[in-house]
Amino acid sequence: MRLGLSLFFLIPFMIFSQVNGLVQGQNGKSLKPLYGAKIKLIGGKTGVITGEEGQFKLILPKDLPDTLVISARGYFSDTIRVTKEDRFTAFNIVLYAEQLLPEVIVDFRKNATSILRLKVLHVEELTSSELRKAACCNLSESFETNASVDVNMTDAVSGAKKIQMMGLEGVYTQIQFENIPYLRGLESSFGLETIPGSWIESIQITKGTGNVVNGYESMAGLINLEFQKPDEMDQLFINAYQNRLGRSELSFHSGLKLSEKWSTGIFGFVTSQWNSIDENQDGFRDVPIGNGFAFNNRYDFHGEKMEMKFGFNAHKDEKLGGQMNTETNNQSDGYGVLLNNTHFDVFTKTGIFGKKPSQSLGIISNWKYQELNGYFGNRNFSGLEKRAYLNLIYDDYIKTTDHRVKVGASYTYIDISQMADSLEDSRIENIPGAFGEYTYTDSRFTSVIGFRYDYHLLFGSQFVPRLHLKYKLSERTDLRLTSGKGWRVPNYMIDNVSLLANSFAWTPPSSIKPEVSWNAGGSIYQEFDLFKKKASLTVDFYRTWFENQLVVDRENDIIRFINQQDESVSNSLQAELSLEPVKNLTVRMAYKYLDVKALYGDSQQAKVMIPKHRGFLNAAYLTQNKRWDFDVTLSIFGKARLASSPNPEAQEYSSVFPKLNAQITYRYKKWEFYLGGENLTNYRQENPIIEPENPFGSKFDATRAWGPVIGYNLYFGIRFAIPHAKRLIKTLQ
Repeated sequence: MRLGLSLFFLIPFMIFSQVNGLVQGQNGKSLKPLYGAKIKLIGGKTGVITGEEGQFKLILPKDLPDTLVISARGYFSDTIRVTKEDRFTAFNIVLYAEQLLPEVIVDFRKNATSILRLKVLHVEELTSSELRKAACCNLSESFETNASVDVNMTDAVSGAKKIQMMGLEGVYTQIQFENIPYLRGLESSFGLETIPGSWIESIQITKGTGNVVNGYESMAGLINLEFQKPDEMDQLFINAYQNRLGRSELSFHSGLKLSEKWSTGIFGFVTSQWNSIDENQDGFRDVPIGNGFAFNNRYDFHGEKMEMKFGFNAHKDEKLGGQMNTETNNQSDGYGVLLNNTHFDVFTKTGIFGKKPSQSLGIISNWKYQELNGYFGNRNFSGLEKRAYLNLIYDDYIKTTDHRVKVGASYTYIDISQMADSLEDSRIENIPGAFGEYTYTDSRFTSVIGFRYDYHLLFGSQFVPRLHLKYKLSERTDLRLTSGKGWRVPNYMIDNVSLLANSFAWTPPSSIKPEVSWNAGGSIYQEFDLFKKKASLTVDFYRTWFENQLVVDRENDIIRFINQQDESVSNSLQAELSLEPVKNLTVRMAYKYLDVKALYGDSQQAKVMIPKHRGFLNAAYLTQNKRWDFDVTLSIFGKARLASSPNPEAQEYSSVFPKLNAQITYRYKKWEFYLGGENLTNYRQENPIIEPENPFGSKFDATRAWGPVIGYNLYFGIRFAIPHAKRLIKTLQ
């Protein structure tokens, strides 16, 4: 028993013991990097001096928090409180010249969304401030104000949503909960709606293949979710939400200090869609009714030689869709849709410090149980998954911190069974792996070279090389390049379970083979002055091509799953401009072009349901007294090719359509009141279901939903927070 408990608590997480930053000087006319500025830790009694570009690196001591003092001749000094969490923070520090008038007040704030300039990979961070700009009741709604990630409905009857990055389905994007693989397997189709946005502290979106330390599945990108931390979260936070469609939600979290070294966070979430609506009068519920809950409890330990985090997640939800007043899968009662989802997982993360300041050993572990069952009309499906994951990471440097190495090993166990109609697929997967990564850093250039080797006991070995480069062309210009390989084992049933919402037969693949892809691309980030304020332009391009992909062919009124070699490709181009035309008004504009093709029949054609063009505009304004917050987001979706249909009147392409969302937030002491609307143009796809009057006929199809099924939606909500008395809010520009 004692040995079991020891192993349970020895489960770790990656520790970074170095903080990076940039020190700049403001003389009232210009902003320039400061050479020779002194950076000193008062408690740790260590310090460094900035280089010619104003950059610095400082090894953090084990005893934190501490106070960082920044000083330079001719400038007012400044201080920052540094905690253990700041290992994940890049500081941008501005010192003000002594000749400036003392009554000048400088307001520092962290941008709600930004490109993390000190990262080697192209990483976009969304903070909790950004997530509050939308209804954001669950993760599927957290990307409404973001251009990089698309969230689409999978069909017109289940209400399920999936993400897309660079034109590829969400299964090719690795989603993590604080570096733990998450929303994989049976969770991938419906898991987005089980995580409320209020639990999330920040989201990091990485384009292209990620680091080998995080695994082999990052084929199109990586999304990492950082939950609220017990040490920094409110004593109590409550968010209540209601919309006009009959959806009620309540989420809360609370951070408690148990002792000097121990703290805990408690998270809760309940949701109910209690109103049956059919606004398009096709006889089907526009939104499934049902209830769900989620609960998370985590514990954090901060010691001198070890840090530890552990906890568990649980959620359960049941949804009922289909024809109005239908509650069974009995064909005589009508066409019903049932989704029943149960999840439980335990995670542990431990970091052990070495003798050297930046030396650490981290271990991450996760055990998961997932059950999913339901039906679409008279077509049943079910699934059961048991998963275990272990990742060991050793982090060190060679001579100096300019040469860093990470080595480690991982192990994944998956016991998964799936059934759809008369098809069945069950297997047990064992995947041991090993990896190594070397990082070289100088004042302008950083390179990360990584390799990993994984051996799948059913499908053989895979060697994964990855390369990431970053070059600082100037103080305001970054160039990034990346390339690498990724792979995954497809679960063709759960990955495409929404395709049961029609009358077409499935033809399974002749065999299950790993999907293997290569990704290469890069980005350029440019800061400049516009309207006498800082603006930025980001342009990125990525190309993904598959050695093997399991393609879903829907061209002949039958759904076929085909392993294709060297026929699938995705090209993604995105340009985004961010500016502040007047004080406190932030505007972001983006354009995205997607060219995604595969072999269908005898020719290479565009994949279905992927618009080639998308435009994006977001404007956010915060009043001078910070009481009122206004946010508007407009997205324009271009045409997308649709799957073939036996109905001669069915569209071949979707229509161009807009989606307009807006929200107003008012703050008063510990309270926030928000009122918002979604799809305010009231655009609605006509006839999202083909032959709804004959749901058991040969032409019935609810999988061609490409636009909003319902019209406008209005919502309101209340947030209430009791912050910790000693809580320090670090405001960074």
